[in-house]
Amino acid sequence: MKHASLFTGIGGFDLAAEWMGWQNIFQVEIDPFCQMVLSKMFPNAKRYENIKAFSGKKYRGTIDVLTGGFPCQPYSSAGKRKGTADERHLWPEMLRVIREVRPRYIVGENVYGLVTWNDGLVFQQVQSDLESEGYEVQPYVLPACGINAPHRRNRVWFVAHADSNAGRWQEIDKRNEHQQEGQELWAILKSNGYERPASNSHSERQQIQRRDAAKQEKGNRPAPVAEYNTPGDWNNWPTQSPVCFGNDGLSSRLDGISFPKWRNNSIKAAGNAIVPPLALQIFKAIQLFDDGLTRS
Repeated sequence: MKHASLFTGIGGFDLAAEWMGWQNIFQVEIDPFCQMVLSKMFPNAKRYENIKAFSGKKYRGTIDVLTGGFPCQPYSSAGKRKGTADERHLWPEMLRVIREVRPRYIVGENVYGLVTWNDGLVFQQVQSDLESEGYEVQPYVLPACGINAPHRRNRVWFVAHADSNAGRWQEIDKRNEHQQEGQELWAILKSNGYERPASNSHSERQQIQRRDAAKQEKGNRPAPVAEYNTPGDWNNWPTQSPVCFGNDGLSSRLDGISFPKWRNNSIKAAGNAIVPPLALQIFKAIQLFDDGLTRS
């Protein structure tokens, strides 16, 4: 399987793909510190910096699994929750790359706040956009503790599979051209006082997602993920800040010496990273599903 990642960070998805024996084809990451980590850990993958300047057209039809933890700050309860008004709302850019690359599978990740921000508006939009592009999509709320990690860390995961009818993409591409024309027409109508009618199907989906979100708020936990097989386990996992105490990988003779820039960059990158063993479970399910399609 060929894997590629957007908003790669320090390569959580890519590490899980490597554990699967998949090939990491390209990565898109703008942070300089993360770029250094990626160049060290994944030297064979092609790297790009700014997703807004990246075009995936050259990779069209060549990627099996495309992943991306699109920036969570616009929806995180730890931030100002500006949502779509935040310049870091980059789901539209990820969607553009999906249209250009046309991967067979997509795995997206974001904070749980995506479900609650503005009654789940962006949560709904991600699903609707993927379905409009010809993907069957299923969202999950999976915590890191589901694979016995020493913290809860609820995250929303979108797992999507391309419509088995490959010819449907050509229809979708044509429809997208018509949609662009329709949007231009709608802008003219809107400027003249017309209002867009509400979508009943979207309204029904909102009601379902509000109900599911309410269940989550009451403390219902998702079923734990199956036990994983990865190099090592959680024993001796460094839970202390990686300054110079605890198991920081540095000589004990350096204890007491601080490395502020390295420390700040490392903590930021780790805080934004996904949990690779959890992504591994999703990848295993994709592989099993894909093997079943191949045999059928």
